[in-house]
Amino acid sequence: MTDTTQWVEDEFAEIDLGDARLDKRAKLLMARFSGNPTASIPKSCNGWGETVATYRFLENDTVDWRDIMAPHWEKTQERMTEYPLVLCLQDTTEINFNGQQIEGLGPLSYEVQRGMYLHPTIAVTPERLQLGVVDAWMWARELRDAQGVRPGQKESKRWTEGYERIAEMAADMPTTRLVYVADREADI
Repeated sequence: MTDTTQWVEDEFAEIDLGDARLDKRAKLLMARFSGNPTASIPKSCNGWGETVATYRFLENDTVDWRDIMAPHWEKTQERMTEYPLVLCLQDTTEINFNGQQIEGLGPLSYEVQRGMYLHPTIAVTPERLQLGVVDAWMWARELRDAQGVRPGQKESKRWTEGYERIAEMAADMPTTRLVYVADREADI
């Protein structure tokens, strides 16, 4: 068993997607993707059959990304309790799928670009030891209406909800000081 495979088994031991086959597939994909994080799906997979199975897994409406991440979030919080001070870093990044025919994408910083946004909270020590992801927001913007207004929930909520999540976690970690770090966009 490789180090990556062992890490996945340890980190995602408690995954529960409602079907043991989905749990097994999620762990396999986690091992494949973490083994070569910059590779495409076909390059990460061992052959065409595994590639097709991966796309089928990703298209499965019963699988929610938050359910996949839940065990990692819990393990990260456990690791955080081992340190007296943990920085909780937040920022937003654009995931640009421009030119690809994928359902559910929205405009990015330029209306003609297509993709989605990811706003994770990453826990690190002051010594830069990465402990993991503790929270994330992921969304696709809606197109502006005829008046130029973008419908949907206010994106600024990601900052306050992220802070609230860290505050909730702090109550469960009395010996660990959590410091919320955000850029100037969080000044709301």
